Amino acid sequence: MATSKAVEGLYEVGPDQKLKVKQPIWKSLFLQIGVAIVLGVTIGALWPTIGAQLKPIGDGFIRLIKMVIAPIIFLVIVTGVAHVGDVKSVGRVGIKALGYFLAASTFALAFGMLVGNVVRPGAGLQIDPASLDGGAVTAKTGGGSLPDAASFLLHVIPESVIGAFAENELLQVLFFAVFFGAAMVVLGPEKTKPVMDVLNATLDVVFKIMGWIMRVAPLGAFGAMAFIIGQYGLATLGTYAMLIAACYGAAVVFIGLLFLVAWGFARVPLWDFISYARSEFLLALGTASTEAVLPRIMTKLTNAGNPRSITGLVVPTGYSFNLDGAAIYLSISLLFLAQAFGIELSVGQQLAALGVLLLTSKGMAGVPGSSFLALSATATALGIFPVAGVALLLGADRLMDSMRVSVNLLGNCVATFIVSKWEGKLDYEQMRTTFAAASADDEEDASVLQPA
Repeated sequence: MATSKAVEGLYEVGPDQKLKVKQPIWKSLFLQIGVAIVLGVTIGALWPTIGAQLKPIGDGFIRLIKMVIAPIIFLVIVTGVAHVGDVKSVGRVGIKALGYFLAASTFALAFGMLVGNVVRPGAGLQIDPASLDGGAVTAKTGGGSLPDAASFLLHVIPESVIGAFAENELLQVLFFAVFFGAAMVVLGPEKTKPVMDVLNATLDVVFKIMGWIMRVAPLGAFGAMAFIIGQYGLATLGTYAMLIAACYGAAVVFIGLLFLVAWGFARVPLWDFISYARSEFLLALGTASTEAVLPRIMTKLTNAGNPRSITGLVVPTGYSFNLDGAAIYLSISLLFLAQAFGIELSVGQQLAALGVLLLTSKGMAGVPGSSFLALSATATALGIFPVAGVALLLGADRLMDSMRVSVNLLGNCVATFIVSKWEGKLDYEQMRTTFAAASADDEEDASVLQPA
């Protein structure tokens, strides 16, 4: 149907193929979050005491998001698996996702090692480990420890389904959701139609709640950024200049490699996807949390041509198994600490450290002070430097969150596209339609899930 230019300037068709009124720029979530981050940095820099006291605002927003994460993961996975109607495909997708995660995280660790050797961020510091407070690391981690492989795998199985939802244990919720969806497939669509109708209606309700929560996203980004700058200060940037430059520089190069992987293996124009999901990426940077955007990024990945079942399996699993940004940070930080203490690691020691980090970096998500625990465990296992030396990173760790979050999030998005392509389920026509509509409209309704 032909439309006049005047009408085209006011309306367009979004990814959900519904005619909508184009929003004025001041209603753009991307713009609102950007302004909020700038204001947060300003207040944190000029009035650090006030900025540090704004932490509850950012924390409150994260808690609102966590409130709906478990239900969304459960509903998306169950409805996706039930729609596909093939239990074997679920196991196949899981194996492919884990294979990709292992390859990606191993490369990220090795890449971080390479950067650490080239840049040498800790060279010349000559830090005396005895001058550091080892108790500060214990306080940061709450005296906890990373689970061993057996404990981690056993923990994936929930003791109670209700407990998994109540404690927001995402892998446990995912585990139960796969079983629930598989049971619906075995029983058949005729018997499970009433349940499916309820689940689909509930998913609509939860996404409506998510839409309300996202209205206060700029406030959450403002509070989080004001706290980070107010608590740790811009002066910290100078103290850890080389470490910060090495980590963020490595992140930029790694993101460039993700662009090549996305295009080379799945023919996905990653920049178009980032443009489409720019509000989510900016919100993740502002709040320094990937959980803050988990529901929205899953929806946008689905709207960009990935089956709902694959998105629902890959993204939550990647939050525990595919932390590429954290892997880069860990390997660079390990070399930073060794260099700061005047210790030169041989190639053999670095390869051994790589193997230990590959194990300790799994299951880090949700563990307080997990990066400190992983580095402490590596230092203990190899005897590279005193465990108390990890305290040297206390001032810089929080400033690395934006780097870790951006790479972690983008890495899991690329993983979803790769697995969808691997399965032959990536819908390029839907992808082109979504990206074309998003380029003309700043904010589409991200609560609309395309068919699985």
